[in-house]
Amino acid sequence: MNALTRRVGIGTVTVSMALALAACGEAGDGDDKGSDGDGKTIGLLLPENKTTRYETFDRPIMESKIKSLCGDCEVKYNNAAQDIETQKKQFDALITQGVKVIILDSVDYKSTKGWVERAEKEGVQVVAYDRLAEGPLAAYVSYDNEKIGRLQGGALVKALGSKAKSANVVMINGSPTDPNAPFFKKGAHSVLDKNVKKIAYEQDIPDWSPDEANKKMATAIDKLGKDGIDGVYSANDGMAGGIITALKQRGIDVPVGGQDAELAGLQRLLSGDQSFTIYKQIKPEAETTAEIAVRLLKGKKIDDLTDRKVDSLSGDYKGIPAKLYDAQAITKDEVADTIVKDKVYKVGEICTKQFKKACDEAGIK
Repeated sequence: MNALTRRVGIGTVTVSMALALAACGEAGDGDDKGSDGDGKTIGLLLPENKTTRYETFDRPIMESKIKSLCGDCEVKYNNAAQDIETQKKQFDALITQGVKVIILDSVDYKSTKGWVERAEKEGVQVVAYDRLAEGPLAAYVSYDNEKIGRLQGGALVKALGSKAKSANVVMINGSPTDPNAPFFKKGAHSVLDKNVKKIAYEQDIPDWSPDEANKKMATAIDKLGKDGIDGVYSANDGMAGGIITALKQRGIDVPVGGQDAELAGLQRLLSGDQSFTIYKQIKPEAETTAEIAVRLLKGKKIDDLTDRKVDSLSGDYKGIPAKLYDAQAITKDEVADTIVKDKVYKVGEICTKQFKKACDEAGIK
């Protein structure tokens, strides 16, 4: 799963950018952080907190890695809570404070072009994290997101089994402002369109909202009828939770898949409510991003950390140094050998009293 993707079409790369502000280092208030910067500060901007991974994994992993590589470096962090203007203010503030390297996971990638262009003029280097931002980026680190969509589509087809060819499938896609979402969708369609009867209902969900996914699923049930749905593609685990709630309320039991291997999603795998999720090892993605940021801060090369070049989605910026990681689809049978083995969550966190029997059956101890 850590292997790099074999190739990425120049126009088919996506990413999510993350940024944040708020001091996490231990530099004192008396440190000189004038407009010229002190060469010791990295900005980290993340896009939202509805998806649990950002605060649970991405942020602490990057902060820890930066600290290990640069003991006297400071991280200025903030989360935009899915608000574009909030993130713009956070980004502008970092530049004003003299920060010379910013790790950005954008709320809306289309909005970032002017921000990143301004940063370049001010001598600030921007690393796009998880989502590909627009503008003259110093580097980009993420996953092969179209391939992730293919993994999701393939896992749903497998879950449908012999019923796949006659199946009516509902697709609940990610946020239109996330540049990764169209690639997840494209990859999933490339598999589902050839292997199921039809996509009977499809909606994009703003802000990856589980509540909105729940509402759209209820609408799909009203439109197609209780017996008119054979499986559901959910772009992530958070929305899968809302979808499964809507299905249960109407007494519908069909395969539903997600993405991100969130704790609640893993527990739904074990209980049988969710069929699969996509496990993306966040640690290598986050640590590589942190190392790139530290090297840029110190004026060092990053060629050995970025093994390919990608273009911005608009095509305006070409040859961005990039590193893209692979992911894998997992069911309850793979939780022990992936999530538990990699120490993403402790057994006690997954196997609470409610899920202990399911954990025992899955060999999680």
